[in-house]
Amino acid sequence: MPPADSSVQKPLLLIVDDDEKFCTMLADYLDPHGYELNAVHSGTAALTAIVEEPWQAVILDVMLPGIDGFEVLKRIRTYSTVPVLMLTGRGEEIDRIVGLEVGADDYVSKTASMRELLARLRALLRRSTIQIATPSGINHLQDIVIGEIRISPSSRVVSVGDQPIELRPVEIDLLICLAQSVGRVLSRDQLLDHVRDREWEVFDRSIDVHISSLRRKLGDDAKNPHIIRTCRSAGYMFINPSAPH
Repeated sequence: MPPADSSVQKPLLLIVDDDEKFCTMLADYLDPHGYELNAVHSGTAALTAIVEEPWQAVILDVMLPGIDGFEVLKRIRTYSTVPVLMLTGRGEEIDRIVGLEVGADDYVSKTASMRELLARLRALLRRSTIQIATPSGINHLQDIVIGEIRISPSSRVVSVGDQPIELRPVEIDLLICLAQSVGRVLSRDQLLDHVRDREWEVFDRSIDVHISSLRRKLGDDAKNPHIIRTCRSAGYMFINPSAPH
């Protein structure tokens, strides 16, 4: 791969990991791909660093001295929607689920290759930009208005009534995907294809966690939904408010 154009400002990334050798190795790998990676080695240092620079993304290890990665992410999410890719040395599904529930945008094992980590990072950064991939025939810039919900794909602003709500990049992509298919059931695989933007295997439970968070922020009730309906064994559907019940 040719080196990145040095005249273009590199996306600024923060890695939070107490393994200094790993941080250096990752920084050396990402640099020729066009990314500037800065490192801190504790949760406390991460919470200070987060507010000091306009980071494009944070790579956050779960196992940290003092404050662990889950607690760091909980605190970050009280004031920032910066995209976060979590790292774990264990790779257990329960860790991935907990990470997603507290606000991670994606999750990767530290045993994964540098190439996979780069691909996931690129996908995460693509999802956080205002330009998103939408099905053919869809006006990329046209606002979507369904009931009280207004979604602007161009500015990636979502509001309920007149009240803007803060959503993470993956939640916005899920909402746009569902809203563009209002009244039609989308399987978890279809939703994963839309928001993940990668070919290797991912686990379906991540979609359930993100949908649960999205419902909560939209003020929807999973037991008596008026926005997003769970269709057992099939997937999810954005409810058409004008359709007969």
